[in-house]
Amino acid sequence: MKVAIQGIKGSYHHRVALEFFGKEIDILECLSFDDLADLTHEGKCDYAIMAIENSIAGSIIPNYSLIDDNDLHIIGEYFININHNLMVYPGVDFNKIINISSHPMALLQCKDFLKKTDKIIVEDRDTAQVAKRIRDKNIKDTAAIAGLEAAEMYGLEVIKTNIQTIKDNETRFVVISKSKSKSISNNPDKASLKFILSHRNGSLANILNILASHDLNLTKIQSIPIIETPWKYSFFIDTTFSNYKKYKEALKKVSSQSEMVKEFGVYNNFKS
Repeated sequence: MKVAIQGIKGSYHHRVALEFFGKEIDILECLSFDDLADLTHEGKCDYAIMAIENSIAGSIIPNYSLIDDNDLHIIGEYFININHNLMVYPGVDFNKIINISSHPMALLQCKDFLKKTDKIIVEDRDTAQVAKRIRDKNIKDTAAIAGLEAAEMYGLEVIKTNIQTIKDNETRFVVISKSKSKSISNNPDKASLKFILSHRNGSLANILNILASHDLNLTKIQSIPIIETPWKYSFFIDTTFSNYKKYKEALKKVSSQSEMVKEFGVYNNFKS
């Protein structure tokens, strides 16, 4: 099985791939979410792992558009606690460090820690990639922010642990595929949808009432501007349910009240 991840081995995406699918998989590394979406759309992997939202930093809005624009399907989800750590080339003193580098999302989640340092903050494409570069090139003036897996894989020394601002720092990842037929869900109880509404008064309220009347629980709603039409929005929602038949009935009614409805996936709600 080929599973694509954003970042390289040792990244948080790599950890999710291993925990979700097990160790007997081939990992395809992508250094951007755009590359990840392209690879999946082209059918060069069976599945891909994509971060979609964080409990501190919020939704990764461009990734919703990538799933939509590439007609990808969500077939599962996975949550992990993100514990950021500061790591350096073995033996390097923190006072000798000039730069601290990591993915922009990781830097944002460690904002309070970084505000207390006099180091230069450098954004990079991946947490684990910074760690690997430090070791490969014997870089001794830069510290990386990454997970413990990266430190172990690339032989770096962890000098500060759990430096994220909020200790309960959780990220939700979705498992995506080009083909809906690759779904691995049994008795699905969660769905991800997109809909576009007219400008009629109460149109969004009507949709929410339909969901509630069919015993669907709205767990996420995200509005995203429709670029071609100023001040018009599409809505991305996640909803859980206990009765699949009621979900399909609700979807039919939502479709009748919307200009457009798109189902990204029906899958198993992750329970930690």
